[in-house]
Amino acid sequence: MLKIQTLLATVTLLTVGLFTSAHAADESRLNKILSSGELRVGTTGDWNPMTIKNTTTGNYEGFDIDVVTELAKDMGVKLTFVPTDWKTLINGVVANKYDMTTSASLNPKRMAVAGYTDSYYNVGTVPLTLKKHLDKFNSWDDINKTDVSVATTLGTVQEQQAKEYFPLAQLKSVEAPARDFQEVLSGRAMVHITSNVEAATLVQKYEQMAIVPVKEARSPTPLAMLISQDDQVWINYLNHWIQLKKTQGFFNKLAVKWKLAE
Repeated sequence: MLKIQTLLATVTLLTVGLFTSAHAADESRLNKILSSGELRVGTTGDWNPMTIKNTTTGNYEGFDIDVVTELAKDMGVKLTFVPTDWKTLINGVVANKYDMTTSASLNPKRMAVAGYTDSYYNVGTVPLTLKKHLDKFNSWDDINKTDVSVATTLGTVQEQQAKEYFPLAQLKSVEAPARDFQEVLSGRAMVHITSNVEAATLVQKYEQMAIVPVKEARSPTPLAMLISQDDQVWINYLNHWIQLKKTQGFFNKLAVKWKLAE
């Protein structure tokens, strides 16, 4: 009798497990995307060369844009970009305004409320200034002074980093669509910090700007897409897709295309 009860209990658990798994798959964002035929991606369009909105065409371009375009193609669905900004990036995921975002730096505060895919690129933080100010800055310590103003963009990882790196400096956060580097170009701030990938594009675009010759970049950080943290089916799909594309050399080719590698 005991063996029969144990067998029945095991069968019940297996049945419940299968039902739960099937229900999770049905409720997953993955199934909804495939059913609707549309993948919604939140993007800021202000992080060169990862995501940039072309002011002439109105289209989005960049490393991350190529990534999600390839993802939508492989899924066989339409790609729709949803404009957002850094301070509301996570809110859009939580409120289901989009299914995922283009890449963002891994950050404990973000991880507390949203999920991340596996990383597919790493960045570090570097400081930039105008070339005419280079004689003032040769190290991170040179920036951490009371007479130095540092600009950041509200809601970014760099805003939090600036508070950590430069407790003595004058910190100024601007709200998107304004950007921190614009404060430096206009003379309203002396320094700003950003990822090494964006820094490389900024000094190419603005000949008056330069990367401060610090010994090394700080806070090396993986980049990944933000997604809902309670949808394991969708997370698994994206992680497997990223692994497949890594193996095929897709991300390496994109790095060369966008001058992030040679």
